[in-house]
Amino acid sequence: MLTKILVANRGEIACRVMRTAKKLGLTTVAVYSDADANAMHVKTADEAYHIGPAPSKESYLVADRILEVAKAAGVDCIHPGYGFLSENEVFAKACEAANIAFIGPLASSIEAMGSKTRAKEIMHDANVPLVPGYYGDKQEDDFLQAEAEKIGFPVLIKAAYGGGGKGMRVVRESSEFLSALHGAKREAAASFGNNLVLLERFVDKPRHVEVQVFADSHGNCVYLGDRDCSLQRRHQKVIEEAPAPGLSDAMRKAMGEAAVRCAQAINYRGAGTVEFLLCGDEFFFMEMNTRLQVEHPVTEMVTDLDLVEWQLMVAAGEQLPLTQEQVSLSGHSFEARIYAEDPEENFMPFSGVLSHLSFPEAKDGVRIDTGVQQGDEISPFYDPMIAKLIVHGKNREQALLKLKSSLEQVHLCGLKSNIAFLHHLAGHPTFTAGAPDTHFIDTQTEVLTQSNTPLDKMVLLASAAYLSHQQPCKNTVWGNLGFRLNQTAKVDLPFADHVACAYQSQGGWKVSFNEQIHQIECALNGHQLTVVIDGARLHASAIVTETAITIMYGPYQHTVELKSKHYISDHEHEAAPLAAPLNGTVVKHLLAVGTQVNKGDAVVIIEAMKMEYTLNAPFDGTLTSYCFAEGELVSHGDMLAIVEEQD
Repeated sequence: MLTKILVANRGEIACRVMRTAKKLGLTTVAVYSDADANAMHVKTADEAYHIGPAPSKESYLVADRILEVAKAAGVDCIHPGYGFLSENEVFAKACEAANIAFIGPLASSIEAMGSKTRAKEIMHDANVPLVPGYYGDKQEDDFLQAEAEKIGFPVLIKAAYGGGGKGMRVVRESSEFLSALHGAKREAAASFGNNLVLLERFVDKPRHVEVQVFADSHGNCVYLGDRDCSLQRRHQKVIEEAPAPGLSDAMRKAMGEAAVRCAQAINYRGAGTVEFLLCGDEFFFMEMNTRLQVEHPVTEMVTDLDLVEWQLMVAAGEQLPLTQEQVSLSGHSFEARIYAEDPEENFMPFSGVLSHLSFPEAKDGVRIDTGVQQGDEISPFYDPMIAKLIVHGKNREQALLKLKSSLEQVHLCGLKSNIAFLHHLAGHPTFTAGAPDTHFIDTQTEVLTQSNTPLDKMVLLASAAYLSHQQPCKNTVWGNLGFRLNQTAKVDLPFADHVACAYQSQGGWKVSFNEQIHQIECALNGHQLTVVIDGARLHASAIVTETAITIMYGPYQHTVELKSKHYISDHEHEAAPLAAPLNGTVVKHLLAVGTQVNKGDAVVIIEAMKMEYTLNAPFDGTLTSYCFAEGELVSHGDMLAIVEEQD
């Protein structure tokens, strides 16, 4: 029987694992880096131990340090979560050697699936369908180029030891192959410590359907239904659902049984996910993730099972509680990953403090998995996920409506987010009709990332927030603007980018904006804003400061700057394309100083949040210097290179 667990992870997955562990009576132990000293998972745990600096390679990826803490704390099991050390066979072996239960598969199983090349060989022997490709160890540029030519373009380059879209490139032309190969290898080495890649035929318009498997040490193995994860950007999942829509019973059974064969072929134990490419009536093995998936909650919602509880039972040597015949599914579930990122800027990740954060109430088929709360920081050192919103309904249509309405109740302030993007996605006719292919977001990016923010309404809500704000002190900007409720007939609203004014009227205000007069009644209670505009009652969240008013209404967020704020335009400098878009590290200088460049030429690559970003020349000219050496850290807005414009 297990009694004390160390969660070798952070964020929402650490909190989620601890929730089940505490339910079962286990004492919980957290580990944390410098950046996470005040994180939610640290506060949730019964005990917490510092393991190093903020960069994950100096903390969460240092297996020896985590094992030292585990021994000192006297734990009898370690849950790795996902990412970090979750699929590291060396760490799993070390846990076994220390007589600490690793809550996951045997090291031999991780090793077998850790190399995509070896995994393909095993799947071939297990009679699991495979996509044509090259899966060998020979990695010379010329050889891989020749193999790509044999497969035929387009080809997909994939990190052999990776996942989550890292170290992955689609190459459509032979001339682009080598540069894509070098970029994939760099990214793979940085993310996984191994730059081995494999090549596959790039399948156009596939769906990504995966099967949840579970096995124990007594020879039992079941599949717990399937999930569709086709909605992806940058090869990373955005919205997942269970079960996968549109599959026949025969197809579900065939995929489930193939997934079980996969698990049995490597003597699997615990929770695992077998990912397939679904192409019409065919499916092909893609990879097996030997851990709990980010999207496991949708399976929990339709099976009414706690997969972490199952993991703990299996790790304790117990048998699976259900046979395949006893597994049943009910209803439909969606999960939306809420990230700190800007969809309008190619999903650029953001870091910063969540000055406001509120979620819908977790009840009636609505669940929130998060590792942050209001006032916490989204760190530049880790994945920028804020939360996972999971919903369940009696069918797909009901669950989708619940997803949209719940997204409208997620309000945050302090940084950019993808909430409006997720809302647009959930309402797109192609998605509501059924799961689209994995390229859907790429082909619909322009439509899906349009803000569609109801600007006039947001400005009127900002006006209401301003007018409802409590009586300020004389020494604040509010006082300096001469505003006093009930003391002036007219207020010129001090918006930096909008012209609006308000007149007191019986029971409220008349607000003049965009040549229209609107009757407004309003009340601000904390951050909760209730407004009646021309007879229509609206509810929003509002953050009011001396410099700006941020309105969160439905899935939209809009900030109205006040005239007192002194700020520099985001596009002040014409060379902005060569300024660092976020904190990161310079990876490579692509051109020699003195090179004549054309507008749009790639100049420098930076890496941030485990992804590479290429910055391009803003105009024709001469590259005169680099401002930072390769390997140096840079901050958001730093100029990375100088290009002198041609006369």
